[in-house]
Amino acid sequence: MNGKKLKPALVKVIILLTLTIILKVIAKNSRFIEAFYAAKSYQSIASIMRFITGWLPFSLGDILYIALAISIIIKTIKAIRNRKETFSRTGIQFAFIGLCSTILKVYLLFMLLWGLNYYRSGISYQLQLQPSHYTTQELLSLTGALIEKVNSAKENLQNDTGTQSGKGQLFDMAKEAYSAAEKKYPFLHYKYKSVKPSLFSDGMNYAGILGYYNPFSGEAQVNTTVPYFSQPFTTCHEMAHQLGYASESEANFVGYLVAEGSNNKLFIYSTYFSLFEYANTELYYCDSSAARYNYTKLDSLVKKDITDYRNFFKPYENAVEPLINIFYDNYLKANNQDMGIQSYNQVIDWLIAYSKKYGKL
Repeated sequence: MNGKKLKPALVKVIILLTLTIILKVIAKNSRFIEAFYAAKSYQSIASIMRFITGWLPFSLGDILYIALAISIIIKTIKAIRNRKETFSRTGIQFAFIGLCSTILKVYLLFMLLWGLNYYRSGISYQLQLQPSHYTTQELLSLTGALIEKVNSAKENLQNDTGTQSGKGQLFDMAKEAYSAAEKKYPFLHYKYKSVKPSLFSDGMNYAGILGYYNPFSGEAQVNTTVPYFSQPFTTCHEMAHQLGYASESEANFVGYLVAEGSNNKLFIYSTYFSLFEYANTELYYCDSSAARYNYTKLDSLVKKDITDYRNFFKPYENAVEPLINIFYDNYLKANNQDMGIQSYNQVIDWLIAYSKKYGKL
């Protein structure tokens, strides 16, 4: 390796680092990001990516990740074989600079393709909602309302044929639900569907992952191996990410808005089932007795679904999952979500603020 090549490589890293800093400074202006990125540039970027990947019957994003993993393995093997050159002083310098360059490139691409949405004004600005920390009494009222909703939704679902829909049909129904929601909330306009069952679904169970958004392909990935009644809400959640709602709490809340205006009984049940679990978990931290009592008020079939859902994940419990959770928690915190994994539960703030403003849930 030629040491003279280190200088231009280092200059490249400095330029990339400078661009990253500039982007982080711009990201601090949430109104600017909302007006010029989230509402305009990103929508065009996302629509183009969904148009390109939507017709594929498989997940292109998952294939890209597999190719990346294979590439890393090959490069590692080559580096070990050429260890004399790799572990020389110049080799280590090149490797370090190359790693920094790659990380900065990927980060800049991530931010431009989607990541800036973490810094937008979002649903708070669009609906003029001001969520604030709730009281235990407000949480009790919310869980009480959700118990009525989930029990009623389960009852309405009983005589509904075709409840366990196929993957393609499920995703088509989610698109229809968004089309219906758009009539009330124009900012939920969703063009070009690109929702896929993840190739990693079985592996995702070991990490307790129900779905994820791939910012490099524009695809929403859904774990379709989990109990069917949880999949519609997950699908709506991941589609919300596609629309630029990066915050996990906002994606959950958008999922609620979509289901709330839908005539699809399965989607309505799936949403209230998930929201009750979020709300009652939060109540447990405030008043464990009240949270336990709430379960006694659930319809017996809802209780069965809760049991089935928890039993599904028991065989997948492992020692690695907590480490994955720590990594994801820090990822969220690094991307403007101070509560980390607990951000998902912050949908409760939005639900309470919404019910206060509109007098309903």
